[in-house]
Formats: sequence, C-alpha cells, structure tokens
Amino acid sequence: MITLLIATRNAHKVGEIAAILGAGFRYLKIQGDDDLPVVVEDAPTFAGNAVKKAETIARALLLRSVSRLPAAQEKFFVLADDSGLEVDALGGAPGVHSARFAALDSGADGNSTDADNNAKLLRLLADVPQARRTARFRCVLALVEVNRAVPMLAPQVFEGACEGRIDFAPRGVGGFGYDPLFIPLGQDKSFAELGESVKNGLSHRAKALAELREWFKGSGEK
Repeated sequence: MITLLIATRNAHKVGEIAAILGAGFRYLKIQGDDDLPVVVEDAPTFAGNAVKKAETIARALLLRSVSRLPAAQEKFFVLADDSGLEVDALGGAPGVHSARFAALDSGADGNSTDADNNAKLLRLLADVPQARRTARFRCVLALVEVNRAVPMLAPQVFEGACEGRIDFAPRGVGGFGYDPLFIPLGQDKSFAELGESVKNGLSHRAKALAELREWFKGSGEK
C-alpha cells in the first residue's frame, strides 16, 4: 500500500484527490496537532508553490518525530497541490493568488472567503462580454518520497488544465472556490452544477492526477 500525505489542511481538496485517485492508496492529511510547518506560498508560479510545499513537509517529516509516519518498509510520499483560476481578460489573474484574491485589496492575512473572491471576480469582469470571459483552472502537483534510508530526491511534477469561461452570476451549490462561476468547455453548466462525479472527470486536478497515476504505474510502484 502506498501512503500519500496530502500537504494541505483543506478537507475539500483532500476529499477530491481521494475520490479521483480512488482505491489503492492510503490517504493522510495534515492534522491540526501535527508538528509540521505552515508553508508560506510565496512563489510566483503554481509549480513553485507545489514544489516548496512538498519539499518543506517532506524535510520536516524526516527531521521530526511524527506518529503517523509509516513503517520503513511502506512506500510513503508527500503530495502537494497548488491550483487556481487564470482569467484571460485579467491577464491571468487571480492565478497563484486565487485563494486570497479579495484579501489582496485590504492586505489582510490569510485566504478570503469563496463569496468574497467570487464577488471581486464578477466586479472586475462586469463590462467584459461573454466572448472575452475565457479562463482555465490550472493544477500542478509535486510528489516527494519520504524515506529515511536514502537522500530526498527531486520532486516529480504533474500538471493539468481545464479550459472554460466565467459566467455572469454564480450557479449551483456544489464544489468550492470559483466552481459556481466556471463553465468548462463543452458544457452549459458550472462546476458547481455538474456534480462531483462529472467534475472529477473533467477538472484540472483530475488531469494532473491522471498523470500521477500513470507515473506510479510506469515506475512500478503500483
């Protein structure tokens, strides 16, 4: 069994990754009482943030005593994700700032609420016609093996994108983040309306995780 510690405290993201990858892995998430650092995501790219998170958490696991670290004979990896929304009419914003898009205006610490982020996006696109509301969700995954017997290797990096457009008002109650505003290419419903099973077959994260799954198969890990 391969154990994946998903380097996030976002329960939605952990559940989505587990639902897409499915059986065959043991999934762990960072708990509030874990002696693990909170990684500042200050890189200018999704890949930079994902790699920073994966390497920082992996090094911390190697240096500290964490009770949930599996036995030496088990395969154990840290999986970090950075993802967000790129809107063409906004020059690719919010991009790496997707989670704290609204908070950028006030300088407040931490992430903004989904409602505030969506409201800001709609405000900035108020005068943009449908033909120019093209956008994509992008996801980059970084995978690092944690093994005290060998030096830490460079992360494996996987990427996926889902093209679409931004609607004029939120639709649907499913999903999270910008899902109520994002209409994927070839669909007439938002991610929040399509339902988890449909979204997980189309999404940027699903495409990146498909690459990850193929890497595990090709490396002989699964």
